[in-house]
Amino acid sequence: MLNNKISVIIPVYNGENTIKETIESVLNQSFTDFELIIINADSTDNTLSIVSQIKDDRIKTFSFQKANVAVNRNRGIKQATGDYITFLDADDLWTTDKLAAQYTALRENPQAGVVYSWTNCIDENSRFLRQASRANWNGDVYSNFLLDDFIGNGSNVMICKNILIAAGGFDESLTNAQDTDMWLKLSALTDFICVPKPQILYRIQQNSMSSNVIGLEKSNLEVIQRAFAREKAKSLQHLKPIAIGNLYKYLCYKVLAAPPGKQQNAIAARFLITAIKTDISLLFKPIIFKAVLKLIAMIILPPNWASLVFQKLPQLSNTSTFLGYEKTA
Repeated sequence: MLNNKISVIIPVYNGENTIKETIESVLNQSFTDFELIIINADSTDNTLSIVSQIKDDRIKTFSFQKANVAVNRNRGIKQATGDYITFLDADDLWTTDKLAAQYTALRENPQAGVVYSWTNCIDENSRFLRQASRANWNGDVYSNFLLDDFIGNGSNVMICKNILIAAGGFDESLTNAQDTDMWLKLSALTDFICVPKPQILYRIQQNSMSSNVIGLEKSNLEVIQRAFAREKAKSLQHLKPIAIGNLYKYLCYKVLAAPPGKQQNAIAARFLITAIKTDISLLFKPIIFKAVLKLIAMIILPPNWASLVFQKLPQLSNTSTFLGYEKTA
């Protein structure tokens, strides 16, 4: 028989600026039967001091050597005693009803092993930026995941622990896209259920928007190859070009959204050309005009001038609409 306890796992490395607010968003949950497992990955700032000042018997802190997020989540899974597991990045937040709503959804839908909610994006000061995906896929969602990671972040899902163990945990060899790889593995094993309301507040850090986009490209392509090699994808091979096209639209957004001076312009141009090759209809979309104009500005203008232009023309320089052209069928 399942117990009611939820294990919340927060991996953290040098999270002194956000960890207190993140922990408080867990402690403020209306559902109270949980343990909060903090995996400290050898932080060198004041993270541990801040955590130690928060007095709550449900908090359990473990310290390890620095490692990637997949390793740290797996460390948390090994410490978890609950039959439901959910993850929260050290700079993200939840609404107060997140645990209660997701727990109820899993209890009312025993055929589902994973539940997810909707996400809103916030800035460094926790102010609303924009909505993220409003997907409402339920049941067998493997084909949906082949085309798009509609979960969007690692702070979202709640998973039945036995399903998570059956999936083999997070792949520690991947440098990026560990979340997408896990959602695909889970959707090959169990049904998903959606709580159709925004409950995750995902923090956008502008200084990290373009970090390691080559690694992001490599890992995502590897995950796509794995996903289409599974028996479950045998009849879905026609979706592979669409999946690759969606990836390059996402990569265009990532590299073009970074502050001027940090973009790798040649890489941005390659991503843009590849996205167009995989979906020629982009040539007739307004986003292409904005993307090309922004890329030219980044190439020919000094970073401070480019920043000024983008501040004066925010609608023209906003390329987040790339995500709206990702195909779902």
